[in-house]
Amino acid sequence: MTMDKEPRLRASSQAIQKLKNRLRAIFRRGRGRNIGQLIEKELNPVIRGWGNYFSLTRVKKIPEELDFWIRRKIRCILWRQMKRVGTRGTRLVKRGLQEARAWISATNGRGPWWNAGASHMNEAYPLSYFNKLGLVNLTTKLAIS
Repeated sequence: MTMDKEPRLRASSQAIQKLKNRLRAIFRRGRGRNIGQLIEKELNPVIRGWGNYFSLTRVKKIPEELDFWIRRKIRCILWRQMKRVGTRGTRLVKRGLQEARAWISATNGRGPWWNAGASHMNEAYPLSYFNKLGLVNLTTKLAIS
């Protein structure tokens, strides 16, 4: 329950942590696999089940943060799958980044988690990319009013 004038239901921090731990295990198994298959076969059933279980919640912040975290973890896997600087540069250019920006981003020397949250990866792999892959969006799944 929230501490508002009119209390609303929300998921507990333990439930969120349990979901994140379960998703981390799936992400570890998915590093060398096709992202589309990972999303379709392993991620979506877990996310959909969690969303259905907590469908009575009326708090916007938690599903939005979880959606952002899940997409960032997938971008992190994508960055790791590219492995080499040349591959990163060419794929970022193919995904629509300007060539100079793509090569600066590919050679920045920062880690996968930092790059997954950086603007160049958000521009190259926007929300529409994940929608095309069929990733379940918790924000729309819970339909919070």
